[in-house]
Amino acid sequence: MAETPAILALNAGSSSVKFALFEAGAKRTVSGALADTGSGLRLEATAGGTRTCEDWTAPGGEEGEAPVRRLVAWLEAHLPAGRLDAVGHRVAIGGLAHSAPVRVTPDVLAALRALTPLAPLHQPRSLAPIEALAASHPALPQVACFDTSFHRTMPREAETYALPRALTQAGARRYGFHGLSYEYIAGQLTAIDARAAGGRTIICHLGSGASLCAMRAGRSIATTMGFSPLSGLVMATRPGDLDPGLVIWLLRERGLSLAEVEHLLYHDCGLKGVSGSSGDMRVLLASDDARAREAVALFVQTVAGEIGRLGAALGGLDALVFTAGIGEHAPAIREAVCRRSEWLGVRLDEERNRAGQGRISRSASPVSVFVVPTDEERVVAHHTARLLMADAAA
Repeated sequence: MAETPAILALNAGSSSVKFALFEAGAKRTVSGALADTGSGLRLEATAGGTRTCEDWTAPGGEEGEAPVRRLVAWLEAHLPAGRLDAVGHRVAIGGLAHSAPVRVTPDVLAALRALTPLAPLHQPRSLAPIEALAASHPALPQVACFDTSFHRTMPREAETYALPRALTQAGARRYGFHGLSYEYIAGQLTAIDARAAGGRTIICHLGSGASLCAMRAGRSIATTMGFSPLSGLVMATRPGDLDPGLVIWLLRERGLSLAEVEHLLYHDCGLKGVSGSSGDMRVLLASDDARAREAVALFVQTVAGEIGRLGAALGGLDALVFTAGIGEHAPAIREAVCRRSEWLGVRLDEERNRAGQGRISRSASPVSVFVVPTDEERVVAHHTARLLMADAAA
């Protein structure tokens, strides 16, 4: 293995695979996405300041089912050594057995497949690239990094539902997600603000999928997502928390099948459902439609309400951090959330908020507020390189 390994970090989504290549001591040399256009594949990548966009005709047969293989071949053609040393993957859920990243083996892969019922849409997307590369590149080391691992530090009462113990023992508990993002932000805070890093901090990961995490001294003690990525905040197409009786009503009174309910909850609710038009916050903020404004208001209300709940779990608040697509790029949302959180000691600086970088609270604000861009791929690459080095030293 090279002293400075070439690590590929993959983050597989519903219709695209985001990727980043790290070389020479964690230097990001290539980043981009490989998207399924319906008629083929589109590669968009940036390397050395140069942007590349290529359309690939999807070949038939087995190769057509594994676009990640073609991505790896493209990357290897651009590597000085001509090969990757390892691939790290963001995996939705690791369950109770995995509180840290792990080298993928056939047994590990089988265990992760068994967790699919906990995240029926996300887990298969996470595992598909792993399975494809295991078949085409069996000697290539692969590492699974879990979005749930960061939350394994939550106290028992924060992860337990009021269900019969037999169901809890079978896996019905709060797992939490977006852990790789929270891990990155926790690390960044050590260099940004010692009080935020060592104190009571709420991180707002606000994107098409959204959640909050309450941290004490950099460790998760509570989060808004629970058993599945459906729960917690209102999201782009997911409803967030619902009365379980409403789901029973959909099944019994509205006559929806289980598959129809699942599709509804994952694809037709949230901002898209309320607005009747779009789950994209940028579109909604630019719209004059009353339903779009209602969707935005509902999103802000749920974020601010959950900040209050997590603030109670922390026993107070020292810092608030915004990250991910909406958190990083929507100053109007940050402002609305902060206005509703003034009772906690949040004092927003409007000019700093419009600039949208670093500290956006007033200098005398009892609660410091920051905008910190997240980098989940870097966390994946870091863990992959660490396990690779440990294996080489063993």
